[in-house]
Amino acid sequence: MYSIDIDNNLVKGVRLLDINELNPHEEIFEKKKSSLVKFIKSYENYYIISSIVCCHKSFLIIDGHHRYFALKELGFKKVPVTLIDYFSDKIRTGLVNPLKKDFIIKIGKSSNLLEAKSTEHSVFCNKSEMWQPIILLSSMFKIETKNITK
Repeated sequence: MYSIDIDNNLVKGVRLLDINELNPHEEIFEKKKSSLVKFIKSYENYYIISSIVCCHKSFLIIDGHHRYFALKELGFKKVPVTLIDYFSDKIRTGLVNPLKKDFIIKIGKSSNLLEAKSTEHSVFCNKSEMWQPIILLSSMFKIETKNITK
């Protein structure tokens, strides 16, 4: 199912969640978000988007902050999410000076976000024995764009 070989129990589910349940921990680049909003709106009926990767317990956004903020601005109530076991040792928060996961979750529950791209989450691929971008755990979703009014 994924383009990398991961532990079977790492992904806990893939589903639509209420956007207000998710907890971002990083700021975003406004220009990147605005471009994504414009791009999604340019599709008449639907758009295929990568799911947002989140901790299955805290709903901390691990990957997909720009997607989250773009979909929120567009008025989406439910968003596609891949839930993972964030505390697995197969997930890391950065190569150099990684932040502790408990600290990142604490930030996600507060209103004080970290700078954009201050974490570099990756997942360990069992086959290659290398760390890979965590977005590879995302699933593709079709979202309806014909009713976007914003």
